[in-house]
Amino acid sequence: MAEDKQTPMMKQYLAARRELPPRTILLFRLGDFYEMFGEDAKEASAILNVALTKRGEMPMCGVPSHSARGYIEKLVKSGWRVALCDQVGEVQAGKLVRRELTQVLSAGTLDDFGLDDRKPNYLAAICQRKDGIGLAYCELSTGEFRVAELPDLAAVLNELARVSPAETIAPSHQEEFFRGVAGVNFLDGYIFEPEPAAEVLLEHFKVHSLDGFGVAEMRAAVGAAGALLHYLTRQMRRSVSHLRRLQSYQTSQYLVLDAVTQAHLDLVESRGGRGMTLLGVLDRAVTPMGARMIREWILHPLRDVESIVARQQAIARLLEDSIQLGKLREHLGSIRDLERAASRLNGSSGNARDLAALGASLSLVPAVADAARAIGSPLIDSLAERLSPLPELVESIARAVVDEPPALLREGGFVRDGFDPALDELRSASREGKDWIANLQEREITRTGIKSLKVRFTSVFGYFIEITKANLPSVPEDYVRKQTTVNGERFITPELKEIENKILGADERAKAREAEIFQELRALVVGHLAAIQETAASLASLDALGSLAETARQLHYCRPVVDDSGVLEIVEGRHPILDFQSTGERFVPNDTSLDTDGHRFAIITGPNMAGKSTYIRQVALLTLMAQIGSYLPAQSAHVGLVDRIFTRVGASDDLTKGQSTFMVEMNETANILNNATGSSLVILDEIGRGTSTFDGLSIAWSVAEHLHDVIGCRTLFATHYHEITDLERTRSGVLNLNVAVREWNDQVIFLRKILEGRADQSYGIQVARLAGLPDVVLNRAKEILNNLEKAELNAEGEPVIARSRRKKAAIQNGLDQLNLI
Repeated sequence: MAEDKQTPMMKQYLAARRELPPRTILLFRLGDFYEMFGEDAKEASAILNVALTKRGEMPMCGVPSHSARGYIEKLVKSGWRVALCDQVGEVQAGKLVRRELTQVLSAGTLDDFGLDDRKPNYLAAICQRKDGIGLAYCELSTGEFRVAELPDLAAVLNELARVSPAETIAPSHQEEFFRGVAGVNFLDGYIFEPEPAAEVLLEHFKVHSLDGFGVAEMRAAVGAAGALLHYLTRQMRRSVSHLRRLQSYQTSQYLVLDAVTQAHLDLVESRGGRGMTLLGVLDRAVTPMGARMIREWILHPLRDVESIVARQQAIARLLEDSIQLGKLREHLGSIRDLERAASRLNGSSGNARDLAALGASLSLVPAVADAARAIGSPLIDSLAERLSPLPELVESIARAVVDEPPALLREGGFVRDGFDPALDELRSASREGKDWIANLQEREITRTGIKSLKVRFTSVFGYFIEITKANLPSVPEDYVRKQTTVNGERFITPELKEIENKILGADERAKAREAEIFQELRALVVGHLAAIQETAASLASLDALGSLAETARQLHYCRPVVDDSGVLEIVEGRHPILDFQSTGERFVPNDTSLDTDGHRFAIITGPNMAGKSTYIRQVALLTLMAQIGSYLPAQSAHVGLVDRIFTRVGASDDLTKGQSTFMVEMNETANILNNATGSSLVILDEIGRGTSTFDGLSIAWSVAEHLHDVIGCRTLFATHYHEITDLERTRSGVLNLNVAVREWNDQVIFLRKILEGRADQSYGIQVARLAGLPDVVLNRAKEILNNLEKAELNAEGEPVIARSRRKKAAIQNGLDQLNLI
């Protein structure tokens, strides 16, 4: 559209549109609707399934402002940013109302739009420098803000897998370096430079130095953190005043879990749904804050014995005093999401319901503190000390806000009668006028004799008297015609107009006064924001400890011994997820005994479906749970701390990278061999199965030797290559285990029990029978197997050439030579 033909409103729209970053759809407020124009309208109409129309030649579509939240969520989930341009000036006839960009929403900045209460919603920033890679992430809905520096891209990918940000930003000139990071938005590189980034942080926290945050020398981390704040405030136009604390951490504080291990162990997500994850087992939190904390603990197991034992002691005291545990959880269960309510009130999206929830929740803090102190645990006592009941704030909110306030501030009606004399006077005037109008209909029916007379109200015409066509001859002379309709006419009277002005004027002034009261209460909350955030964090930890205790109580878990030794001793251990989900067949418990000074390498053989993969995953999960501070599904356990858990259990093609199953398997194995230490726990399942038998056996054998001889870590090695079990004869740290099975009437029965010794056969044909292969195929398979096992006949039962004999002799000779090493 030519500029000289543009209306003032469209010029205003286009001016706002030019300020926005790419892939942003602008929602432009026009009365009761948000309108979209041009290409924005074309994109949005298809995503939202709303009608695409035209204003002149300009495509347009719109959504009602009162239901915009749902539409915004859809746009953001489709990968778009959404900018809101709202009316900020008074509407005056014949004049263009003033509008401004109020906020821009994206996947990582949704502080109150469709968030999962039990899951954080992080925005992350990453940038590379010579001295490392900086990572910063924040949760706008809670105020959490953390930074770290990592040595390489692999460490960044692992940490991002744990944090699982909804959105990540990085410098545009480093796009090639970060191409392996999914879903990154690349921004101008200057905002990631340490100097301007440090200035942004200093200005935000109102300090002269970053030394107090422990990040002054972390230039890459400072660059990421400053860029994140710049993005939020300048591009996304968000309030970040509730980001009061910058926490730095080292990944060495936690057990390292790479992205592969997190997926293999089904820690917080699984294709089987939340119930088939460790989080689904351990999360019995009664508050959203506690649920998010449990998730955080699972993804960041500890590496400090003292901290782990402190959590264990707290759980032990809760279990010893089940009455106090019940009281604590009962009080916590009535507390709402303090973190997110306080953050919304600090920003522009808070409402009266947030005030009511915050006041009601804070009123329960003294009861929670009393219940916590009665338990008698040093850790729980320290958490109770950090609880701030804020009685003055609670009393102010209780006096001012009704118990069940409306959802929208503009509706008014959330301030209690009697709280504010000026508001009470306005409400009284409004009620008197409405009472007068309520009686008007009966008075006018009596006066005019028109029994069908109605007094009605619309937001456009105000109050009016409606008369049908048949009764128009009876209309009094003092009625003033206002509008003609299909069925009759609408009238007003001077007296009705006067009362209407009184009512509407009083209503508007009352709503304005309520808005002022809300801002006064909101200011009180913001003034106590730091104390509220610390209280919320303490409540979250108390709830998480209570959740672990309740899990241990219900599922009969034991307290493990955790120390710095190289021991991993588990008696009658159970897979936490499968044991929890077991509804029919009882889960068979199994023992584990590994020690870096003794048997540190267990080779597990047995047929498919017997339970090898389940067993090795079980050991990894129990180790991780112990380092969370959790009790374990076992009779007893002794867990020496591990620095990392590595897994290679099952693989599939990675079509996006053009990698075969075998290549994926080798990549994962290489990661283990290059990064494992003597303090790691490694679980490996069927190494080498993606290639030929000889190649696979050779690789698996060599990997096993390297893990045992060079790295020396605790390892569980499940394999179908029975030849590898010969390592037990030449390596003192190797122990052979097998999964017990029994044959009966050509059927295989899985006993699920781990025993010492090697398996004598694979039972592949019997397992194939269980899978439902036709009998004709199974019978032929047995015939071929018999021929092949004779080593003199091929699959058809015909004599083989001498080459096969040479191969057989070569294999045996190779094994003999290995056993002599």
